Amino acid sequence: MRDPYQVLGLTKSASEADIKRAYRKLAKKYHPDQHPDDKAAQDKFAEINQAYEVVGDKTKRAQFDRGEIDAEGRQRFQGFEGFHGAEGGGRAGNWSFRQSGGGAGAGAGGFDDILNEIFGSFGGARARGAGAAGGMGGGMGGGGMGGAGTAGAGAGTRARPQRGEDVTVTARVSLEELAHGGKARVTLPNGKTLSVTIPAGTEAGDQIRLKGQGNPGPAGGPAGDARVTVQFAPHAYFTPDGSNLRLNLPVALYEAVLGGKVRVPTLDGPVEMTIPANSSGGRTLRLKGKGLPAKGGGTGDLLVSLRIALPEGGDADLEKLMRVWQSTKPYNPRSGME
Repeated sequence: MRDPYQVLGLTKSASEADIKRAYRKLAKKYHPDQHPDDKAAQDKFAEINQAYEVVGDKTKRAQFDRGEIDAEGRQRFQGFEGFHGAEGGGRAGNWSFRQSGGGAGAGAGGFDDILNEIFGSFGGARARGAGAAGGMGGGMGGGGMGGAGTAGAGAGTRARPQRGEDVTVTARVSLEELAHGGKARVTLPNGKTLSVTIPAGTEAGDQIRLKGQGNPGPAGGPAGDARVTVQFAPHAYFTPDGSNLRLNLPVALYEAVLGGKVRVPTLDGPVEMTIPANSSGGRTLRLKGKGLPAKGGGTGDLLVSLRIALPEGGDADLEKLMRVWQSTKPYNPRSGME
């Protein structure tokens, strides 16, 4: 896989906010729902998710930047580093070595295999006990090289349980679900169905991590996580804008001219709203607290944009009135644009 920073179009100096913003933008662009028959787009979406899994996690990002894990989040084997001073390892004469952070058994083979390959017969410390290891300056112990003695190499060759792989799923959430309880049900690849709490302030493309709900680890290792990407189901009336909602409301010409009260749909049911007299099309009115739950508490607003709607099929009396207006009271609403 490519460098996760390159996948997200960023540099290593990018802030956490930059990473989140870039991921959200790309996830929306390449989401499978937007490209149901485009395998290239689906592969790109998977690559974007993998990149965000690494650099979107503070711990993994630091490990990647230090070269401890690769672009897919797998532990790199740091191997044998001669002549560099042991770090958490042992010392044999003037030779220095350390064991990978992934534990013995990481990479191509166990730690004994590495010793056999590099030191030849001296790598057989495990078979001969602590004697040969003691001649190198100490037996195997802990995570690297420890004191001489029969405890020797055996303790350092036990592989750590490997963590299972993460899984990625998408939760399509309705605006009503966000406004009333903030919960959605998702089905994991293993068929398990969970109820997921959607935090207040969640936006389309955000991810929620479910600890231990991924694939089980091999040989009894801990399970990975499930990463739930939140997508908003399209709504017939409302468009999310952060914690606010936007609504285009059709109004009759006489309602715009004369003003009055009209019924407006909200996620909590219809309410009455007053339209001021002489309201032009495009004017936006605000209904406080009728939006979505906001991050940090409170609720956003419903922003209602007026759209003047004329009678379907035309109206002879209205046309006659407009001709009179045109001849006796002409005005140019676009004068400021010339």
